[in-house]
Amino acid sequence: MTDRSIVVYGTKWCGDCRVAKRVLDARGVHYTWIDIESNATARQTVLQLNGGLQSVPTILFPDGSVMVEPSARELQARLEKLRL
Repeated sequence: MTDRSIVVYGTKWCGDCRVAKRVLDARGVHYTWIDIESNATARQTVLQLNGGLQSVPTILFPDGSVMVEPSARELQARLEKLRL
């Protein structure tokens, strides 16, 4: 991850993932989307980060923090805090 990059782990069918993408897109935030259903390494990363659960979206931020299944409001607040 670079200094200002966000990585979003998700699935195509996940409603919360679509919400997270909409929030990021609306703010013009650059992020990398990784579908855990087509990427076994990413799936393992999500399992590790979430105590064995495939919870998505799992979002990694440039400051090293992680959000799991955030609401639109929670995600917007984190982006504002990080000035993204």
